Amino acid sequence: MKSGLVVVVEIVPDEFALDVARRVNDGNRFAGLFATSKRDGSTLLLALICDERLMTMVQTRLAPGEHSYPALTPLVPAASWYEREIHDLFGLEPVGHPRLDSLVLPLVQGEELRPRPGNGLTDLGALTPDSSPLLGHVAGEGVFTIPYGPVRSGVFESIEYLVETVGEDIVHLRSRVYHKHRGIERRFEDLGVNEGVLLAERVEGTVSIAHAMAYSQAVESMTSTELPKSALLVRVLHAELERIVNHLDTIIRHTEGASQAVGYARMSLHKERIMRLRSRICGHRFGRGVVVPGGVSGPLSCDAVEVLRDIEAINRSLTSDLVALMTTPSFLDRLRGTGILSDELVAAHGGLGPLARASGLEQDVRRVRPYGAYTFLDPKQISPPTTGDALARQWVRLEEIDQSFALIVEVLAQIKELPHGPWRVEIPVVDGLGLSWVEAPQGELLYLIEIESGRLVRVKPRCPSFHNLSLLPAAFNGDIFTDFVFIEASFGFSVAGVSG
Repeated sequence: MKSGLVVVVEIVPDEFALDVARRVNDGNRFAGLFATSKRDGSTLLLALICDERLMTMVQTRLAPGEHSYPALTPLVPAASWYEREIHDLFGLEPVGHPRLDSLVLPLVQGEELRPRPGNGLTDLGALTPDSSPLLGHVAGEGVFTIPYGPVRSGVFESIEYLVETVGEDIVHLRSRVYHKHRGIERRFEDLGVNEGVLLAERVEGTVSIAHAMAYSQAVESMTSTELPKSALLVRVLHAELERIVNHLDTIIRHTEGASQAVGYARMSLHKERIMRLRSRICGHRFGRGVVVPGGVSGPLSCDAVEVLRDIEAINRSLTSDLVALMTTPSFLDRLRGTGILSDELVAAHGGLGPLARASGLEQDVRRVRPYGAYTFLDPKQISPPTTGDALARQWVRLEEIDQSFALIVEVLAQIKELPHGPWRVEIPVVDGLGLSWVEAPQGELLYLIEIESGRLVRVKPRCPSFHNLSLLPAAFNGDIFTDFVFIEASFGFSVAGVSG
């Protein structure tokens, strides 16, 4: 790994949890915990800790036959879902974890299915999931449960909730995400480096550009190859268009839940206009095939001046409609004070993206650990409300939409002045470990890649949705069931990014 922003620290297993907890207690942010099975039967545990600009990779190795380690969760609660996922996929037991039930794999015939320790992502064959309902945690007079999902009305990803209520108030929420699990990490194994980007684009289909960029940057971080400025600018153009579309999608879900028919129609129109513009620029509505290791696949399919004219027209029309929407009292009332997350809780968890910024945390890696063209574009600082409710999260996205339009205009102006290409350079494939990050619409997206003999042996995407979704139950503080749609939509998460 060749990056001045990443430091690797080796720790013995017995001190691993204590070391990670000490770094988090010193004010650093816990960014994730991952496992990798090695060919000698050992397992590598790796925790990522961030300060203002530096990423520290704390790692320990469990010897062959060693199937447990002291749990991080009692000391770093944000590690809980990571340890449950590792337990599912690697068969390792975090000793002392308070609730080690299955997360990304289903229960099968009443028992939790696990791979053999040391084998990692073993091919488990066909599964027959246990369809037993989720069990409630709350008991008492007047308590009842509402099973919600995994199949719901509308176009939603598969996720199962158990809502526990007393009258109207939601007092507890459980979620089950395994219905969406596709074995993505296992599918990456033994692919060629250039093949891997095709799968990365499909980890979360609505953020194909962010995943392709993070994957490609992880490969590029293993060499000292400098990418063409023209390619870096094209990447940012597509990344910011993707951000606008995803933020609009969240707003669309809010307008639908609030029965704002005109707002729903107008926001859907603007989203579709941008999707069609993306298709004209590169031939694909989601930008697939654009970002590749070493740059981009080619120039814009239409003239930059023409794209700029269309972008400015869309921005004017969208801004007018957003002003009308955000001055509609009946709409604002559904979001204001709904789904509040305290800044202390979000900070302790290391929250990401708009969710974190709505609670006062600046975690935009385009600014704090800039990459690619963001090193010279310098996205402007946003100043949203920090009340931590669904309305604050909406305002963050509105400011980021405005920020994205400004970046797109700047990028198009620079593309127009650049000579034609080059668009891609050859990246030598080297063995080793690569780490990268991008600011996806939902927050910091991480990619950890390991290459041996020119083939992928381990690819771990850590999606911001996985990190943030465990905060969802904490957002229900006296909220009622009709608030559910607004709170869920305000998180803006992707279930595909959670379950893998």
